Amino acid sequence: MAQATLTITLPEQVWIQQLSTAYPSATFRVLAAVPDAERGFALVRITGSEVADVIEDMHEHPQLTELSLAQRTDNEATVHFETTAPLLLFSSQESGMPIELPVEIVDGEATVEVTGSRDRLAGLAEQLERFGFQYRIEHVRDRLHESQLLSERQLEVVVTAVEEGYYDTPRRCSLTELADRLDIAKSTCSETLHRAEEAIVKRFVDDLPGVDNDESLEDQLVRS
Repeated sequence: MAQATLTITLPEQVWIQQLSTAYPSATFRVLAAVPDAERGFALVRITGSEVADVIEDMHEHPQLTELSLAQRTDNEATVHFETTAPLLLFSSQESGMPIELPVEIVDGEATVEVTGSRDRLAGLAEQLERFGFQYRIEHVRDRLHESQLLSERQLEVVVTAVEEGYYDTPRRCSLTELADRLDIAKSTCSETLHRAEEAIVKRFVDDLPGVDNDESLEDQLVRS
């Protein structure tokens, strides 16, 4: 499976784009959401110094119905509502690709994480474009379990090294002592650790933001 993080620019006709750009210091965090055939239902936590004004505008927005407050303080409110324009939910529904919650929206942009097959991710890209979303890719990669990243032997050596204090500062276990603990030659222990560390460090770097954001999601799926 592939895992992707996208930053999505919401269409101007959508209520949450209008409100989040009108109040750019506010953060809208979608905690739960579900669509039906024509509407969407969501629970959203809003934080910022202008929460009262945001709530007032939400009450008056024609795309929002059945709005109710679940919790409210001076700088935070949790709101349950129905909307007639859940375009992001429709994109997810049509592609069969669930969007992982929570989704954070600030100043008209949503940060979205999805995990699924490459075909489903490509389908999500098509649906986003269909519903008028612009997006950029923060990263896309294969999602591997630790057992796929390291061999069984590498995993054993790394776990033992951590348990014995080889990576502590100051170090509580030398390479020679670690090799003795594992009952292998020192050179074998060193080589196994090096290969495991190479895989772990490269995976860490691959997970950092910095991919070519001019590529489409489809292009990145093919490339990665």
